[in-house]
Amino acid sequence: MPRALSTIVLLGLLAATAAAFAITEHLKLIKSPIYGPQVTKRFSPVCGCATDKAEISFKLRHSDSVTVTIVDSGGKVVDTLARGTSVQKNTLTTFRWNGHTTSGVAENGKTYQPQVELTNDHRTILMPNQILVDTSPPKVLSASDGTGLLIVGGRHGVAIRYAFSEKAHASVYLGGRRIVLGRRIRAKDKIKWNGKLGGKPIRPGRYVLEVGAVDLAGNETPPAERRSLVVLVRYIALSETSIHVAPGAPFGVQVRAGAQQYTWRFAGTHGTGKKASLHLRAPARRGHYRLIVTEHGHAAAALVIVGKK
Repeated sequence: MPRALSTIVLLGLLAATAAAFAITEHLKLIKSPIYGPQVTKRFSPVCGCATDKAEISFKLRHSDSVTVTIVDSGGKVVDTLARGTSVQKNTLTTFRWNGHTTSGVAENGKTYQPQVELTNDHRTILMPNQILVDTSPPKVLSASDGTGLLIVGGRHGVAIRYAFSEKAHASVYLGGRRIVLGRRIRAKDKIKWNGKLGGKPIRPGRYVLEVGAVDLAGNETPPAERRSLVVLVRYIALSETSIHVAPGAPFGVQVRAGAQQYTWRFAGTHGTGKKASLHLRAPARRGHYRLIVTEHGHAAAALVIVGKK
C-alpha cells in the first residue's frame, strides 16, 4: 500500500510539472499588447534644444485606454505623461517627457523607464527601454588648425582638429554664430571650413573662430568654454615672405591660390603660372627685389634678397 501511494504522489507531481510547463509555454506564445516601441535613449531636459524631451512611442494590438508614467530604477513613479488616454489599435502613438519629476528635474546620469497601464486589459507593463538623462555639456580638450591659413576657393579649406571629453558633433562659430556643424559623432577628429558664409566666400582678413561641441543629448559647450582659433583668409598666398638667394641662382616658392591660374612679376620680368610651385632665377646683380603674384585682383608678395646666401 505505501508503495502504491508513493507511485500516485509521483505521478501527481509529474502531472503538475507538465501542466505548469504547458502553461509557461502557452504564456510565451501570447504576444504583448504593446509592440513597435520607439523610445529616446538619451536626452537633456535643460538644453533648450530640439532634443530637450524624451519621446515614447508604441502601438497597441487592441484599442484601449492607457496611463503612461515614468519610473526610476527603483520602480517608483516620478511623473505621469497621460492618464486614461484613448489609443486606437495599430496606431503609433507618441508621448513626451520633459524630464520633470515630482522632486524637480530628473537627475543627471540616472536612467528611467516608461510604464504603461492598460485599463481594459487590466495590465501594467514596464517597458524595457531605458532613458538616460544627460545634462552635462561636452568639454573641448583641444583644437588646432595647422597653418591657420585659408585660401578662398581652394580645394581643402581649413582643417580644424579637435578632441572632446565625449563623442559629440563638432561645432564652429564666428561672431557667436554657428557656421559649421559636423555630421560625425566622435570624441577626436577634424572638421573643415571652406571660408563661406551663407554660401558666399568671406572677405580676406583675420577671423577668430570658436570651436565647441554638441553631444548626443543636445548639450552644447558654453561660449566661455569654447576654444578660439585665429584664421587668416586669403585669395592667394606665398609660402615665404622673405627669400635669400645667391646672384643668378634658381629658387622656388610655393603658391597657394583659389584660381587655376595666376600671374607673377619679378625683377622686370613677368609671366603666368598654374602649378603650386613657382620656379624663378635671381638677377645677377645683388639687391632687394619684390616678387608679386596676383589672381583676379588679389595679390601676395615676397621680398627676394639677392646676395650671399
